[in-house]
Amino acid sequence: MRIDKFLWSIRFYKTRTIATEEIKKNRVSIGASVVKSSKEVKEGDVIKIRKNQIDYQIKVIQIPKSRIGAKLVPLHIKDVTDKEQYELLKMRKMSQDYYRNKGEGRPTKKDRRDMDDYVENDIASDFTDWDDFFGENGDESENED
Repeated sequence: MRIDKFLWSIRFYKTRTIATEEIKKNRVSIGASVVKSSKEVKEGDVIKIRKNQIDYQIKVIQIPKSRIGAKLVPLHIKDVTDKEQYELLKMRKMSQDYYRNKGEGRPTKKDRRDMDDYVENDIASDFTDWDDFFGENGDESENED
């Protein structure tokens, strides 16, 4: 099976196109050599994948016939990624949470919509008639004679 189809079928990438693009960017290798999308995957191969700034390593146990369910993935591959890589991922996620606490910084889209609704409701309750707002003598051309 082609490596792009294999990575898609074991649900490592959401689409086969994304898998192909990642392979073209030299983020996927078998052993020590970078591969092309057409490279055939065999049982026992160790595939190195760079995704989310982490180097994943998976060992092919069995080749699936087509895309498989998430529960069946462990039957086809074995994760041999270093524990250090997962610790790096955990640290990056923690640092992103520290970067911005909820309610700080720019308002989110939901916050902005809530503020707009509040302002519109406030204005609508205060001014119902614009003629009353500007005064009853709004037409100045009649007073010039």
